[in-house]
Amino acid sequence: MTARIAIVTTRELPVPDADEDLLLPHLPEAALVAWDDPQVDWSAYEVAILRSTWNYHDRLDEFLAWARAASSVTRLLNPVDTVVWNTDKRYLGDLAAAGFPTVPTTFVAPGEAADGAADDAVVALDGHLVVKPSVGAGSNGARLFHGDEEGARAHLAALHAQGKVAMLQPYLTEVDTAGETALVYLGGRFSHAARKAAILSRDMSWETGLYADEKVAGTAPSEAERDLADRIVAALPGMGHPDLAYVRVDLLPTADGPVVLELELTEPSLFLALGEGAPERAAEAFRALL
Repeated sequence: MTARIAIVTTRELPVPDADEDLLLPHLPEAALVAWDDPQVDWSAYEVAILRSTWNYHDRLDEFLAWARAASSVTRLLNPVDTVVWNTDKRYLGDLAAAGFPTVPTTFVAPGEAADGAADDAVVALDGHLVVKPSVGAGSNGARLFHGDEEGARAHLAALHAQGKVAMLQPYLTEVDTAGETALVYLGGRFSHAARKAAILSRDMSWETGLYADEKVAGTAPSEAERDLADRIVAALPGMGHPDLAYVRVDLLPTADGPVVLELELTEPSLFLALGEGAPERAAEAFRALL
């Protein structure tokens, strides 16, 4: 069968990831294709679905230029405007402005001082906090500090030296016991959820070199988690229409209820192994995009 769907990966990941291993047998219309392979004719595919493009953050300008070019000759999903918005975590400010509870975040651009980055700065550099780049994936560049102002300032300076906007977030310690919940939506419908153990508070490993290894298990989201994620998905453009192939909503627990850590619309792991029938649902959702 001639491939009509490009499942987009990177040449830096030479073998299919776990999701792709499970998906491709159910989707004979698809082929695995690298975004950074200059020999690919993207017009040969009816649809190109971003999946394991996990090196995008190191080559963001190049990646977005590719995405715009590809979307001019095929149907890129998720759409390029969504990708541009979602690859910079400053979108958390938009979610907060829309009334959704998010992890309190201060963004500090190169040339700005953390102490005066915003009138509503939410964390102190000598507190228990996470410092990471606003453009990143797989915990790349994320560091946890506890009472180490010197270390936090040094990491902030290192990110700025690379030309990156930094983000400061209080470390929500409930994640150490309850974990992080990722809710996966395929074709606009809730599919399944996964519970991820805390990463930053333990020694990280990097088996692929592209992202930190995670300890993940299937889970049933709480009523509050499902309600929040459903409301976010309903508010996104394209839901109810075939404009978003997938959404992953990552939530952290707090004493006042779940808050958004990340909204994954570009290249998230979908944890297809952790939801009964999830590979089949993903294949059905992606096939419906033809």
